[in-house]
Amino acid sequence: MSYSWSSCILIVICLALLSGCESVTTEPTPSDDAYFPLETGHYSIYNVQEDQYPRQAAPIQRNYQIKEVVGAAYTNVTGQTAYRLIRYRRATDSQPWQADSVWSARLVTNEAIRTENGQDFVSLLFPVSNGLTWNGNRYNTGEQNDYELRNAGQPFRVLEKLFNETVTVVAQDDSTLVSQEKRMAVYAREVGLIYKERTHYQFCTSSPGCIGKNQIDYGSRQVYRIQTYGKE
Repeated sequence: MSYSWSSCILIVICLALLSGCESVTTEPTPSDDAYFPLETGHYSIYNVQEDQYPRQAAPIQRNYQIKEVVGAAYTNVTGQTAYRLIRYRRATDSQPWQADSVWSARLVTNEAIRTENGQDFVSLLFPVSNGLTWNGNRYNTGEQNDYELRNAGQPFRVLEKLFNETVTVVAQDDSTLVSQEKRMAVYAREVGLIYKERTHYQFCTSSPGCIGKNQIDYGSRQVYRIQTYGKE
């Protein structure tokens, strides 16, 4: 069977048109606000370790647990949708939870905002990318505090659990011969906050022999490590 040249061209055009009509399926791009999930009933339980170093006294260590539950949505005074963060505390696994405090959180355009003790902090900025910076104190009366996002999409291990996709937010990381100041938080996709550290150390400077030895004169360190999470 033979085909004319014009028939061949027509067949090629028809095949191209048929191929163009095939549906193309693409996977939806995950939203970065999943690093800061706000869903009523979502909860996280943290093991908290506090180390206190009083001046000229023995160090004091405290260990306890904090449970944070996302409450129902409500409209705040600015007309924005927010969620209550209901916080509980206990000393050990075997003790009942005791009410501790109520904070709140909200997502506004590209910002994740937490209200802690009446102060608003911009915890995350979206979309996440390494080197992204913003003023965490934008909505409070504190001095400008530039947060920096690092390790976007990288794994991070807390206790025995590995979280495959996380972001790290560094609010402060300063270390000198006389002091150390560190504030950082790690968020996992679909989980939220999984690790938080706040360190304030003043090192010994009273004699030449202790300078530069990181010998703590006074200060404190607090670390949150997620133990479990889920939905009630």
